[in-house]
Amino acid sequence: MASHTMPQAFASNFLGNSPNWYKLAILGFLILNPILILTVGKFITGWCLILEFIFCLAMALKCYPLQPGGLLAIEAVIIGLTTAESVYEETVHNFPVIMLLMFMVAGIYFLKELLLFTFTKILLKVKSKAMLSLLFCAVSALLSAFLDALTVTAVVITVAHGFYLVYHRMASGKQYHHEHDATGDDEVHELHRSDLNEFRAFLRSLMMHAAVGTALGGVCTLVGEPQNLLIAKVAGWEFLEFFMRTAPVSMPVLVVGLTTCFVLEKVKWFGFGTELPKVVREILEDYDEHETEKRTKQDVAKLWVQGTTAVFLVFALGFHLAEVGVIGLTVIVLATAFNGITSEHQIGHAFEEALPFTSLLVVFFGVVAVIHDQHLFTPVIERVLALEGTTQTAAFYVANGVLSMISDNVFVATVYITEVFNALEAGAITRDQFDLLAVAINTGTNIPSVATPNGQAAFLFLLTSALAPLIRLSYGRMVWMALPYTITMSISGLLAVIYLL
Repeated sequence: MASHTMPQAFASNFLGNSPNWYKLAILGFLILNPILILTVGKFITGWCLILEFIFCLAMALKCYPLQPGGLLAIEAVIIGLTTAESVYEETVHNFPVIMLLMFMVAGIYFLKELLLFTFTKILLKVKSKAMLSLLFCAVSALLSAFLDALTVTAVVITVAHGFYLVYHRMASGKQYHHEHDATGDDEVHELHRSDLNEFRAFLRSLMMHAAVGTALGGVCTLVGEPQNLLIAKVAGWEFLEFFMRTAPVSMPVLVVGLTTCFVLEKVKWFGFGTELPKVVREILEDYDEHETEKRTKQDVAKLWVQGTTAVFLVFALGFHLAEVGVIGLTVIVLATAFNGITSEHQIGHAFEEALPFTSLLVVFFGVVAVIHDQHLFTPVIERVLALEGTTQTAAFYVANGVLSMISDNVFVATVYITEVFNALEAGAITRDQFDLLAVAINTGTNIPSVATPNGQAAFLFLLTSALAPLIRLSYGRMVWMALPYTITMSISGLLAVIYLL
């Protein structure tokens, strides 16, 4: 191997195995931003930073966004677009979300045998791809109405990852119990390659249907999304009142979303409609029989413990017995203590998926701090507040939707509900207007934001998960597959805001 000069060594180490053009792009951003501050000011530079960060998310399969996005966030603090204190405050404000990622996602890891067992039965018994997709979307919507969307997404990722590993291991000529690295296809036999690509397409469609389902259910209830709880707290709505006030918009959108799911599978557009290959189904059926035959009394006891823990999880989240992260930690304790998982090494694996994304989310909060400190959304807010009547309500829905596509929908909801509450306190709007605008803010931040992975935390979690590169689910492909949902759900939501609220 040829020796490198020191500059070449630094260049090679920078962002590792990322393409050279990508490395040059990130360096270009880092050089450009200080120049922009001096020439066009902080406001425009702030918007450029948002676009640069979106670029990092879009290229997540070239390089995990934590490193390039983190460099941009650090530079933003250095050049004065925000401060370290603002980043910290934004992070503390979203600490429940961080706890959810650290503990709830890890907790789901310890329920994976039960989940894989349950969903394998569903997958093998439901032969129709359209009905299977509709089931995945509907179940995700139902769960997300009572659980957090990230929790539901973690469940579906765990299941799909389990399916993929089973087939990839067998396609590589190994047995179920063999150790296997599924990140590469070098060992996959030539006869299995086309089936593997079809299986990837099959899983991609299921994952996207499920992810959209979390948005459909998440908009409906007070606990469905973090911003819902925030809006309800400001508006003074309890669980049932929140559901009833949002129902004129959320229910029609739910019907439209589920209909879109079914139609997409029938017409096979936008990357949907791929059937489960016959060979893969046979392997999964053999795997199910193999697992059933070798299942011991101890394994059955583990499933019972995991099932009981899952029931506790639903009950605890549904009745909000504690913060979601605390419930997640409780799940970890219960599922490990009663299933013989006691070593630090065994427990550590559960956090491998969640903590990189948790770190990325804190970097994202740094970008949100820039938005806040530079008042990047203020012109939009002021213009919308100047409107009246149905036009104002519709404009709030659209403005929240567009901004949530490119930013954190929790932040967008926070900004808008605060401004609307201030207008109510100042007597600029009536209580009835405030209630209508609060619904528009809630539905606007939840529905159109399915357009991009940075619009929905669940989508971003899926994009940066270990599963995404395995099934070739990139940023661009997610946007493309979400496009029909974005169009049908956003338009139906807007019409409901105009005519049904």
